[in-house]
Amino acid sequence: MLRRAFPFPLFLCLALAATPALAAEDISRVNGGIEVDAGSQVGDLSTVNGGIRIGDGAVFSDATTVNGGIRAGSRIQGGELTTVNGAIRLGEQAQVESLTTVNGGIEAAPGLRASDDVDSVSGGIYIDRGGRVDGDVSTVSGGIGLVGTEVTGSVHTVSGDITVGIGSHVRGDVRVRKPSGGSWIRFGTSRPPRIVIGPDAVVDGALEFEREVKLYVHESATTGPISGATAVPFSTPRAPRD
Repeated sequence: MLRRAFPFPLFLCLALAATPALAAEDISRVNGGIEVDAGSQVGDLSTVNGGIRIGDGAVFSDATTVNGGIRAGSRIQGGELTTVNGAIRLGEQAQVESLTTVNGGIEAAPGLRASDDVDSVSGGIYIDRGGRVDGDVSTVSGGIGLVGTEVTGSVHTVSGDITVGIGSHVRGDVRVRKPSGGSWIRFGTSRPPRIVIGPDAVVDGALEFEREVKLYVHESATTGPISGATAVPFSTPRAPRD
């Protein structure tokens, strides 16, 4: 039987096509920031003392810094974004796995897609219109603000305010937990957390409050059972001032 050999250039092309693409390069620093150009594809980003800046449309794995913030542009795609001392700010249509900060806030422009939790300890969380979080949104002492956002998990805090703003949908609970431990001392002026369920907002689960709060629920909103507080109804675009 006649056997026909492939010409060498054709054989080389077929071999290259069958080879997996090279892994994206990781970028790591100890002292110094990291900057990723728009449209780039990279691996893990990590630094100890420095911020991380990610350009529009960049694709990366995880991004981690200890002393510095993370600022990303629009249409980025990434994994876990984590910082200890610094804020996380994302542009429009960002797609990530999770967002975590200890001492710093989290701010997401319209169109966020997070496939896991969004957490902050001592900073606020704000997610603008069209956002979706497939997990929980939580803080300890920072406020939480949602506008036109869907959260498939729960929303909870210990001492922060919560606003489930206009058109938002929380499929789990909204909860204010009592502080853990024996006694809790706060210095300065102390006030109850302010909880607002805004116009056309929906909370499928319960509203549970383990400490004193001020609760305002818009007349067009829908919630599950309420425990630990008495709701003050309102019909204006904004909740009454305390």
